[in-house]
Amino acid sequence: MIEIDDKIVSADLLREGFLCDLSKCKGICCVEGNAGAPLEMEEVDILEEEYENYKPYMTAEGIEAVERQGFMVVDEDGDYTTPLVNDAECAYTYVENDVTLCAIEKAWMEGKTSFRKPISCHLYPIRLVNFSNGTVGLNYHRWTVCDCARECGKRAGVPVYQSLKEAITRRFGEEFYLQLDAAAELLKKQ
Repeated sequence: MIEIDDKIVSADLLREGFLCDLSKCKGICCVEGNAGAPLEMEEVDILEEEYENYKPYMTAEGIEAVERQGFMVVDEDGDYTTPLVNDAECAYTYVENDVTLCAIEKAWMEGKTSFRKPISCHLYPIRLVNFSNGTVGLNYHRWTVCDCARECGKRAGVPVYQSLKEAITRRFGEEFYLQLDAAAELLKKQ
């Protein structure tokens, strides 16, 4: 573990390879799992406020799930998560060329919304843990559906944190990312 300011970072984020390979995984991380994607409190309001902007990109089943369950659900751990369709895929998805993608992000890419997508999705496979003292932990979540991403990242020499530069910077700022990069360089020299 590495401590940077009020964050505790798994060193695996700096050492291990990860690079999404949608041609192989087909976006299965948006379909598999035992709960929806984690949501931060302020994201729930944004999902509701921006709904009409990304709704046209969603599937009919996803729209029905959101309108029946709400913009978020509380999982068995008491955390806010995205609603699911048939206890499987995230309600906020669509399929294009046999790949499951985020309808919210598609709307964002087309300039229809200022909200890109939930930060937990953007940061994946990093999972955040909020400690009672205000410290945030950045953990590496290993899931078999992402085996191809680990292989791709290893072959390309791209560690998790570099693959997620944009998401890390979005959530924690450029300075934090630069500190991660410096920590990775130190690890290489050791």
